[in-house]
Amino acid sequence: MSHWAWDAIFYHIYPLGLCGAPPRNDFGVPAVPRLAELHAWLPHLQGLGVNALYLGPLFESTSHGYNTVDYYHVDRRLGDDATLAEFSRALHDTGIRLVLDAVFNHVGRDFWAFRDVQAHGEYSAYRDWFHNLRFGGSSPYGDPFTYEGWADHYSLVKLNLANPGVREHLFGAVEAWIRDFGVDGLRLDAADCLDLAFMRDLAAFCRRLRPDFWLMGEVVHGDYRRWAKDGMLDSVTNYECYKGLYSSLADRNYFEIAYALNREFGEGGLYCGLPLYNFVDNHDVNRVASELKLSAHLFPLYCLLFTMPGVPSLYYGSEWGLTGRRTRGDDRPLRPRLELDGAARHAPQPDLAPAITRLARLRHAARALRHGDYRQLLVKHEQFAFARQTPGECVVVAINAASEPATLDLPLPRPATQLVDLLNPGVSFPVPTKGSCRISVDPYWARAMALA
Repeated sequence: MSHWAWDAIFYHIYPLGLCGAPPRNDFGVPAVPRLAELHAWLPHLQGLGVNALYLGPLFESTSHGYNTVDYYHVDRRLGDDATLAEFSRALHDTGIRLVLDAVFNHVGRDFWAFRDVQAHGEYSAYRDWFHNLRFGGSSPYGDPFTYEGWADHYSLVKLNLANPGVREHLFGAVEAWIRDFGVDGLRLDAADCLDLAFMRDLAAFCRRLRPDFWLMGEVVHGDYRRWAKDGMLDSVTNYECYKGLYSSLADRNYFEIAYALNREFGEGGLYCGLPLYNFVDNHDVNRVASELKLSAHLFPLYCLLFTMPGVPSLYYGSEWGLTGRRTRGDDRPLRPRLELDGAARHAPQPDLAPAITRLARLRHAARALRHGDYRQLLVKHEQFAFARQTPGECVVVAINAASEPATLDLPLPRPATQLVDLLNPGVSFPVPTKGSCRISVDPYWARAMALA
């Protein structure tokens, strides 16, 4: 039986940004329940067709959320534990699942156990909690010891995940998140840096608590099957397709994304049957509207995101065509303060969110788009067609990224008498010749046609 995530449409919120939290934590001030702002977003998420929220990071940290100070309490800039518990209840009442960021590779220098090492040196009970921590040298911050930082960022202190005390502390936090906040899954930050044995044990621990618990890993490079397999993670970030999704449009070269999809999901593909986490932007990369040369290309872009194999995710604000580029050492342009009413009212692309809503309805209605296999039918520089099939359903998707209507002759994967467009109701195409059909596709749009 397939996992609930196969049927998910995710929405991704970076709450410290959206809620306008101060860039650095003043640990001496009371909690401010900024996270409560997200209650107003729930009707918007429902309207988009979203049924899973990836929210994070949320727990007490020094600045950006990925330098954790306390895994057991919500960041005071966002509120307290009751603030998150109340939001989680409201979210689940709308039928939306909750997935949190889990930052287990590293902590911030303000993490309590690291502070203990700074205070007590070799006598600290936590000296073995950190990877390659050695006395006798000096860190870049002047500590009388050296340690390993994530990607040479010494503000991010790498944890020793083989240490039983570290594991007990982290697994205890996960248990508390499930118990207190009803968490349905985790996105593992920097999963490609995490110890594989740790992830296997984490997966077993989580599934003992909740058999349907979902684990997705942030993986940028490598063979995804190393992480996503039985006894490990359910999914990983599909960075392989991420670039091709927008650059195929920017370069008028659908051959790029077609190659990646064939490699991943075509006959004999590496990841057939694996629901990879698909996205066109997130909190770490430029907004996709800033990567495209034509804003009209946002429409065929999301048509592909919602019909290709895998699980689609929307990054907050991008449903309105928000732009944003990271600058040297500053991710804040990717993670802006956003007020719902103002964002919708001043949307750069006001027609995009309604189009995404149509695509979400299509995906929810067509099982083949969620569970079907993948077969390429046609690829040109600005047109792309493929079939998604289950034993009981076949949907042919045809996308046109050109400024003019396109006429396409498509080979059909199954016998049919007509193609009925599910995305554009009232449109159908007869099949006059066995095994093929001629269709038309509007500029910067798509068809998703059921074989009848």
